[in-house]
Amino acid sequence: MGEFARVEVSDQIATIRLDRPKMNALNGQVQREIAECARAVDADQDVHAVVVYGGERVFAAGADIKEMADMSYADMAAHSRTLQDCFTALARVGKPVIAAITGYALGGGCELALCADFRVAGESAKLGQPEIQLGIIPGAGGTQRLSRLVGPARAKDLIFSGRHVSAAEALEIGLVDRVVPDVDVYTAALEWAATFVGGPTVALRAAKQAIDQGLEVDLDTGLEIERLQFSGLFATDDAKIGMRAFTEKSKPKFTGR
Repeated sequence: MGEFARVEVSDQIATIRLDRPKMNALNGQVQREIAECARAVDADQDVHAVVVYGGERVFAAGADIKEMADMSYADMAAHSRTLQDCFTALARVGKPVIAAITGYALGGGCELALCADFRVAGESAKLGQPEIQLGIIPGAGGTQRLSRLVGPARAKDLIFSGRHVSAAEALEIGLVDRVVPDVDVYTAALEWAATFVGGPTVALRAAKQAIDQGLEVDLDTGLEIERLQFSGLFATDDAKIGMRAFTEKSKPKFTGR
């Protein structure tokens, strides 16, 4: 789709593949291409799940510091909104999204992984938000998504120190969900994604929206979001198919409608 980010689809699983040598630095062009890929897979009804993958060596080593170094406040004030919007496009894909993390996922690379629903990391992977060491802070969602995922104290530890986290520690604190041998990262992510293929795609989208939107509001509002999503699913063919299959003790064949 783009020069440095493209979509590959196989067996109803889309891979958003990052390929900007040597370290998948996330410059403005890569950010925009990621957003284009995210919107494309979200709109493709034949895609049931998504894997984000940077290749065998590295997920993404962060933003392109050379590109940012000469930016003024005015430049970054304009660019930062685009940066967040590009990453948010991935976070809002209404399908299960799995980040397959090899090597480094640092700074913007870690923030990109945070936009996924699940994270599979290789045993030698390193994750972190080292922006503080440059005299800045995360600007693509790190202060917000990381704290929601691992809690504010652990997020502050990582962001205040800028330290790199091993795959084992990332698993312990909930920053990643699975750790596998490095060579198995992409395969493991695909296998996980395959569990969603053929599922009730409308219900999966509703569940994801209810969870993500509910985290941003008070409990009563979150319960109302859930109630509306829950009720709305009774207008779908998939709900009828699923409940009929249950009563008939058969396997449902969902249509995504």
